[in-house]
Amino acid sequence: MRVLVELWRSTVGRKALVAASGLLLWIWVGLHMAGNLTVFSGPAAFDGYAATLHRMPAALWAVRCVLALAAIVHVAGVTSLARASRAARPRHRKPAPRGMPALGAHSMRIGGALLLAFIGYHLLHLTFGLGHPHFLDDRVYDNVVRGLRPAWVAAVYVTAAALLGLHLFHGLWAATRSLGVRPDAAAWRRRPAVAALSLAIAAGFASVPLAVASGWLR
Repeated sequence: MRVLVELWRSTVGRKALVAASGLLLWIWVGLHMAGNLTVFSGPAAFDGYAATLHRMPAALWAVRCVLALAAIVHVAGVTSLARASRAARPRHRKPAPRGMPALGAHSMRIGGALLLAFIGYHLLHLTFGLGHPHFLDDRVYDNVVRGLRPAWVAAVYVTAAALLGLHLFHGLWAATRSLGVRPDAAAWRRRPAVAALSLAIAAGFASVPLAVASGWLR
């Protein structure tokens, strides 16, 4: 814990903590997406996947606590770094870069806040059944399909998937540099791989509401 406190006191340390917590959250996002895709195998497979998770309550809550801590460190670190950046910003700035990296960078704060709000909505909607008139605790497949059936709900989930992809693109792009493990000479060679990975995760999450909206999942 003392090491974390010492890291937090420096800008470089906070960047490293933001990067490390972001990578941890990214691993969970990838695993969560893989679990979500079992919905295409039918109700038995998807409900069985959910039941398997709930048969390990201690491990499940341990993971949730680690993820909550990582999210707190990530959000607090990003907020602190943004404030420090504004305070140290020179009066006359250089022209901002253009292109996809610039779009990702400028969307990180707003997109991150929207993603945080969506996560809250998602938990209330499909975990606790708030605003879900057909919610049943032991019918996870039906909860997902019926919950995503309204067009506006599906649109919210697809939009969140797109925001997540953009957030991951910039976050993964910056994380290894913040951790000091990426040579600058290799940066441009890795950019397509980062973009492809971010797009794949966004498409994976968006595929479920789109499949429900199209009638593929019912």
